[in-house]
Amino acid sequence: MDFTSGGFVSGNIVITTVLIFGLVAASLRARILDKQGIVAAAALGFFVGCLGHWTWLLLLLCFLLSSHLATKWRFEEKTELGLSESTDGHRGWINVAANGGMPALVALLAFLVDDWEHGLWMFAAAVSVATSDTWASEIGCLDNRVRMITTLKPCEAGVNGGFSPNGQLAAAVGGILIGVSALIASMIMFSTTVSDGLIVAAVVAGLGFLGCQIDSVLGAVFENRGFLTKGSVNALSIIAGVALMWVYLGTPM
Repeated sequence: MDFTSGGFVSGNIVITTVLIFGLVAASLRARILDKQGIVAAAALGFFVGCLGHWTWLLLLLCFLLSSHLATKWRFEEKTELGLSESTDGHRGWINVAANGGMPALVALLAFLVDDWEHGLWMFAAAVSVATSDTWASEIGCLDNRVRMITTLKPCEAGVNGGFSPNGQLAAAVGGILIGVSALIASMIMFSTTVSDGLIVAAVVAGLGFLGCQIDSVLGAVFENRGFLTKGSVNALSIIAGVALMWVYLGTPM
């Protein structure tokens, strides 16, 4: 069985299927997602794994599980302050679509043009932005040292466009997590050495952090005025991360 090639090969389909069952079981047990979120995540995961590669699905699971932990971190305190987006810590299909839509599109493009190597890094950039932004929001919201990104003036925690030292640190760590994970995926798929993949993995991490800042700017300028929703802001910032990776790679995808 071929476990390294992308697309519809037996090894890829088998591992993807196993991971999907694991995702569903974990979501039901730990209430990571609600029922509609589980259905959306399972469909998205199967799409990503079979068109891209099972390691790409692992990147998405890394985002999902780490974001769930960030959400549950001091959850009661965030709920009391009105800073939690969920009443019980789980997320729904809208969150899955906003954060997973662009990665799924990248997987489709990689499959259509038969270029999984460039596709991996573009996919990783998308997941990196989603992870950095979620970590920044969930961890940074309890830091009172908040300033508006467009004016640098102090503002209340939880306001769209606000950033804090703890949130920025969390965004950087989230990006690094996905950058390292993408490097491991590249080593599995393409036998990439650490030295060969380290720079582009660092770019993935950096784009995650940058995408988080783009999200904050869009939130401050457009979401606060009612022109965009939180989901559309998330999606646009992820698109920006993918576009910047596309420019960096110089790929025809």
